[in-house]
Amino acid sequence: MPQLVGNALIGQSGGPTCVINQSLVGVIETCMDSDAVQKIYGARHGIAGILTDDLIDLGRESRETLEAVAKTPCAALRSVRKKPTREECVEVLQALKRHEVRFFFYLGGNDSAETAHILNEVAMQENYEVRLFHVPKTIDNDLRVTDHCPGYGSAAKFVASAFMGDNQDNRSLPGIKIDVVMGRHAGWLTAASLLAREHEDDGPHLIYVPERVFDMDRFIADVEGSYRRNGRCLVAVSEGIHGPDGELIVKSAETDSHGNVQLSGSGALGDMLAAEVKKRLGSDLRVRADTFGYLQRSFAGYASETDATEAREVGRTAARIATSGERPHGSIFIQRHSTDGAYRASFEVCDLKEVAKETRDMEEGFLSGDNDIDPSFRDYVRPLVGQMPTAARLSDFPL
Repeated sequence: MPQLVGNALIGQSGGPTCVINQSLVGVIETCMDSDAVQKIYGARHGIAGILTDDLIDLGRESRETLEAVAKTPCAALRSVRKKPTREECVEVLQALKRHEVRFFFYLGGNDSAETAHILNEVAMQENYEVRLFHVPKTIDNDLRVTDHCPGYGSAAKFVASAFMGDNQDNRSLPGIKIDVVMGRHAGWLTAASLLAREHEDDGPHLIYVPERVFDMDRFIADVEGSYRRNGRCLVAVSEGIHGPDGELIVKSAETDSHGNVQLSGSGALGDMLAAEVKKRLGSDLRVRADTFGYLQRSFAGYASETDATEAREVGRTAARIATSGERPHGSIFIQRHSTDGAYRASFEVCDLKEVAKETRDMEEGFLSGDNDIDPSFRDYVRPLVGQMPTAARLSDFPL
């Protein structure tokens, strides 16, 4: 495939992560070092910025500034939740032509991959040659093909550490505590709470994910049983839990342009579950609920080193493949390898259509009954979160 020469354009889309700017800088630095790239533009607010010609010159940024930005959480270019129509994709293509863009990189999740896929189809129909690549990120870890997603490891580390602390709080002042974790369609992030269990009686004692049907009567019975056994109960629950009809237990009327229902901006689910526990098990019980919300994806200074390294590398890989002419378009994915038990990752590329729109559930082998995660999940998630704090206990020697 002949090498193209032209300008590069980068956009960020969807929910931010702690390491999305590592991927951004990975793309920028690789483009800076390529003879095929003349100028590097950034679209503020993703596709929306391209449609309004709201672009900035990333090539003028110093390496020092870029390194500092790479370590900063959330989208440096600012993000967007917009599903462009095919007509708008034609407008985007006209903007690419106007700015002589031959390399386009869109950083985001499965909805962003769908946008990239549609735009690529339009470019092919218009016979405009552009290397178009999706650079993956999502704390939900629900993209297809890839073993795991950049952004997930850091969010999983936050969730596991938060549950470790909440478990100590719950042990200090026993009661029933319910923590709601992000996860619209899949329970990968909620499952990371498993890492908080260091001692036999540690919580979370119950874990509920969207891969299982949620039944309120069974939930109340589970909580009551755990409370009787442990004298307390710590619960991890995904925001996307649903009944047998597939309807969310609690949902908002607010949706984005991709049809996603707002879940994380409200404590409604936790409040409802806590109220139901008090109603059925006794109003005198100490019952509390927290919704971790957006802190999970933007907590500064707590990124996983593995996650940061891999996020940078997916950006570099996308830019390297695009500028070398190895492939005309695609989505980068991470492949896991294990040599003598040691974790290692490689970075590959697949077709955009394999990642676009659809999501990936947790594998059945990682689930344990209706209210827990299998211990084997530790081997999957542990290398991704990196160094974790530990919780010590007194020996409680009697007098």
